[in-house]
Amino acid sequence: MQATLELTRRPSPANRPFGLAKFQGNLWMGSWDTDRVYVLDPQSLEVTKEIEAPGRPYGIAPLGGELVAVIAHGEEDDRYLYRIRDGAFDVASKTACQDMTGSFLTARDSALYLGQMHNRRILEMSSDYAIRREIALPTRCAGFAFGPDARFYMISADDEFENLAFGTLDVAQNRPQFERIASLPDEARYLLHDDTTWWTSLRDANEIATFTA
Repeated sequence: MQATLELTRRPSPANRPFGLAKFQGNLWMGSWDTDRVYVLDPQSLEVTKEIEAPGRPYGIAPLGGELVAVIAHGEEDDRYLYRIRDGAFDVASKTACQDMTGSFLTARDSALYLGQMHNRRILEMSSDYAIRREIALPTRCAGFAFGPDARFYMISADDEFENLAFGTLDVAQNRPQFERIASLPDEARYLLHDDTTWWTSLRDANEIATFTA
């Protein structure tokens, strides 16, 4: 019998939540319904600030004292990286993602990791977005983050984006294998670890969930 994680589910303050980040003591969340990023109290999920995004927000991660976000533009759904500085999007920082695609973001030290789901790869980039290397993924990906002991964790999915699983991936390798830990609901998108707890967006359920593993 496969293990299933026990999630604490709470209503999202805005529908279709996606990207999550912990920054300056707050939880930051993007919403597909409103094209906004919300600053939340991590305990109550009360909204303390709303920031209008220049498009649909996808990944978001802290890097070098500010936030980086993936934003989708136009009918072609082209993806760009933006900086969030002083509580607002810096439109001058707009930078095209490699191959105009990308969804998930996480960072460690000076490295930024951009997930390109359809290409089944993660790009490891420097803080100026120069690509250091490509990491091939063995499955489809529904989110990733660094967790306890600096290990890299990922949500894997099958070709229909079902049968989601939480597990680990060794990103020191260029073609790592996924090590499954437990199942997750098929609505799960995105991962965040805040040093004590895991967070994920249950996008189509309009909820945010926490769990421990």
